[in-house]
Amino acid sequence: MSFMKLSTVAMATMTLAVLGLQLSANARSRPARETPAAAAASQADIMARERINAWTVGLAGGFIEGAPLRLAAEIARVVNEQDKLHVIPIVTQGATENVNSLLYLKGVDAAIINTDVLDEYKAQVPFIERRLVYILNLFPSELHIFVRPEVRSLEDLRGKKVNFNTQGTAAAYSGPLIFSRLGLNVDKMFIPHQVALEQMKRGEVSAVVFVTSKPVDAFLKGRWEPGFKFLAVEYDAKFEDYYLPSSIEATDYPSLVPKGERIATLAVPTILAAYNWPEQSDRYQRVARFVDYLFGRLDRLQSAGFDPKWKEVNLRANVPSLGRFRPAQEWLDRPQSVTAGRSP
Repeated sequence: MSFMKLSTVAMATMTLAVLGLQLSANARSRPARETPAAAAASQADIMARERINAWTVGLAGGFIEGAPLRLAAEIARVVNEQDKLHVIPIVTQGATENVNSLLYLKGVDAAIINTDVLDEYKAQVPFIERRLVYILNLFPSELHIFVRPEVRSLEDLRGKKVNFNTQGTAAAYSGPLIFSRLGLNVDKMFIPHQVALEQMKRGEVSAVVFVTSKPVDAFLKGRWEPGFKFLAVEYDAKFEDYYLPSSIEATDYPSLVPKGERIATLAVPTILAAYNWPEQSDRYQRVARFVDYLFGRLDRLQSAGFDPKWKEVNLRANVPSLGRFRPAQEWLDRPQSVTAGRSP
């Protein structure tokens, strides 16, 4: 046999060997015929996955240390019910990101936001008021402008250092926006309020701006020399789109506000909003069920063991600039006896 024939035979033999190895490997990788028990388990797994996702609602909250996320967690604690509703609170970077999530993030159906955050979207998202709806007005976040003794009016703050807390907080967003509407140009700072308050005592900062529900512990429990005070902000037409009139009273801060005195200020509504899903869509039905459970169980949230702010929630309170989610309005329009009877 010639060298050429030997080479040909050897190559053929190697080729057959390689093919044999591949066939053997393919045979090993091919799954064995599924047993009835395994098939049943697989089907059960698929059904469990579909069941847990069928009524899942994503709820964007906020910073892990913030009140909105705590409220979102308490909502989930009350409304969640196996196979019927599964609300998932989501940690975010604050009010602006919550609106972004409502508009664009898959799986997010509702969010806790401040109404004036919509101002940022007017140019970029035309008719945003049609894309979002509100479920309920949670509570107002009052504007607190706290100043040193030498500051006697808002005008005295021009060019002065004013702290608006860290970026992402309600004060850091709403504060500068309100100051802009007031026509006040100040030296804006964005550092933790605890640090700014100490600097304020030393005269390094002229004012701090809080946007949160009263009373604030820093003012209620802090020790302040005579002359430290809150400045009044009068409510007028330039605030009607997103804000509500409010006041700071002696009952809120007995050591800072004289008895019987009321200091005018603004309130930024903190609301539970939802994406305005098309009617009959799957997401619309999820949010509708969420509303039914939340409204029907509000009394549980207003009981001991939950944030005291729930006791101030009024289901019928309106929200400037947004329409109410239709199933929420329909729930409120039911006769009281029917509404009570439908509490899940």
